Amino acid sequence: MKSTLTAVLVSAALAAFAGQASAEISGGVVKIGVMNDMSGLYADIAGPNSVVAARLAVEDFQKQSKANLKVEIVSADHQNKPDVGSTIARQWYDTDGVDVIVDVPTSSVGLAVSQVSREKNKVLLNSGSATSDLTGKACSPNTVHWTYDTWMLSNGTGKAIVETGGDSWYFLTADYAFGHALERDTSAVVEKSGGKVVGKVRHPLNTQDFSSFLLQAQASKAKIIGLANAGGDTINSIKQAAEFGIVSGGQNLAGLLMFLTDIKALGLQTAQGLIFTTTFYWDMNDDTRAFSKRFMEKSGGKPPTMVQAGVYGAVLHYLKAVEAGNTDDGAKTVAKMKELPTDDTLFGKGTIRADGRKIHPAYLVEVKKPAESKGEWDLLKIRTTIPADQAFRPLADGGCPLVK
Repeated sequence: MKSTLTAVLVSAALAAFAGQASAEISGGVVKIGVMNDMSGLYADIAGPNSVVAARLAVEDFQKQSKANLKVEIVSADHQNKPDVGSTIARQWYDTDGVDVIVDVPTSSVGLAVSQVSREKNKVLLNSGSATSDLTGKACSPNTVHWTYDTWMLSNGTGKAIVETGGDSWYFLTADYAFGHALERDTSAVVEKSGGKVVGKVRHPLNTQDFSSFLLQAQASKAKIIGLANAGGDTINSIKQAAEFGIVSGGQNLAGLLMFLTDIKALGLQTAQGLIFTTTFYWDMNDDTRAFSKRFMEKSGGKPPTMVQAGVYGAVLHYLKAVEAGNTDDGAKTVAKMKELPTDDTLFGKGTIRADGRKIHPAYLVEVKKPAESKGEWDLLKIRTTIPADQAFRPLADGGCPLVK
């Protein structure tokens, strides 16, 4: 009789615990919102294939999880506009039960969505925005900056170019938060490394005609024209620079933020020899190749970009933190993400710092010559690995209020 009563009491306690545990997950489901540019100049970098990356992360989490979490994914196009991104975020958080927003390229949108996520105590896993302010003056206990940032890009590419003789710079800069941050961070590295910045010109986002901007850069006689832009803007500026004979005239271009899809769009004949910094390349090792094969089966044959790889890694670690903390409360889950070491097949082992910066190695890469390429997406070779403890801005230097 006593053992029966004990069994009943234990069963009741387990049932109560299970009810309490499930109650910690709002609505009984973890809802992920993938927000990015679905159709514009950053659609190849992120776009619909970031949704593919998020789905693969959910699939892999559920294979290894014992929690049986119910997970849903929704997506939206922020059109690279901060007001649109903020409106979508509020709708998702207030009405649609979204717990976490992921990706969000375009730094002005990323900063806006980070603020909304903090107000609503939800989570932003930013893979697409570049501005280092997300872990600096604008850091948040609700935001993790996963993949790359302007400090990393400038210290990888900028420093390497100055050290090999490119000591005078002129910037061609996208005129919004991302471009300004990349120009700022790269200028600091150039000058610290002994180079000088002789001028700059800023262009509207998603412009089609770079002729006047390139003529100003050409007239500067700077050895290096630093492209502080991205996506379609970078592709168009490089193509038009070739038409103006800028490189053949003795100046060189520095692509400060470039992606695999940019190189594919340019073609190896045009892009060969370009040097840039990335944190992911599909052909690095057996694990990245195996994942990329799965990804390409669902992405129309395109391997993942750095941003899409970051979506995968961030979502996988977020779900591990939800399971470990038994909650999808925003600040609590981000705290748990920082507590748990990160580990996935694309970025390896790493950590998330107090300022929300995800730490992993970066790679200085060079675009292959046409004769070196052995396949459609065999476009890059790794020149240098930048260790994780050197790849990103030192914790004490960012000005993040969360850093004690």
